[in-house]
Amino acid sequence: MRKPLIAGNWKMFKSLDEAGSFAEDFVPRVSDVTDRDILICPPVVYIQALAQACEGSPVMIGAQNVFWEDQGAYTGEISAGMLKSCGADYTLIGHSERRQYFGETDETVNKRLLAALRGGLIPIVCVGETLEEREAGKTFDVVDTQLRGGLAGIGAAEADTIVIAYEPVWAIGTGKTATPQMAQEVHAWIRTVLTGLFGAAAASEMRILYGGSVKGETIDALMAQSDIDGALVGGASLDAASFERILRFKG
Repeated sequence: MRKPLIAGNWKMFKSLDEAGSFAEDFVPRVSDVTDRDILICPPVVYIQALAQACEGSPVMIGAQNVFWEDQGAYTGEISAGMLKSCGADYTLIGHSERRQYFGETDETVNKRLLAALRGGLIPIVCVGETLEEREAGKTFDVVDTQLRGGLAGIGAAEADTIVIAYEPVWAIGTGKTATPQMAQEVHAWIRTVLTGLFGAAAASEMRILYGGSVKGETIDALMAQSDIDGALVGGASLDAASFERILRFKG
């Protein structure tokens, strides 16, 4: 049985004081949660403070990105070891905004993935199609290419620790969302691809999250689907009450 994972991606929001206030409000709300994993991915400058504020609670902290080298003359970049030393347990890799605005490719996703595993971080590898690609009937082709490129060089022994996040780009920050049935169709197909890559046993252990304007009103129906193992939540994770409602999904 795959343990659900609800991950909040704060993107480039909140001040340090606001992050601290969120933790003060949120941690007591979820201190009783044991049957699902809770993750917050704040801006990197808040990782250590939030890790300390959430210590002893079910709330884990992750990064929004990671560099592919362990150390070196790479001004502005942050390694897996650095993130781990600040209290991060997870990292997002290949989020659609990184692909859209910062030139992320399947090759760099793969390099970051290998570095995350090397550094002891659990990677959440993001895949998904644009509206133009969906309307052209290319969803499966696009996601297949992203999965195979991003997961290159990974063996079955490593695969079951990797999390996949399916985020249809057309549903991020637009107020649009895939129907539960649309999301399930892609999630089931992703698991079929993972089975081909790593075998049925590893694929059955891998968690596949849905990301795309997830809200309290949509989470229950999404989580009722057999291949949706959690959510990657954007704006709705910035408010403690809103994120708690999503975390306490019924499904």
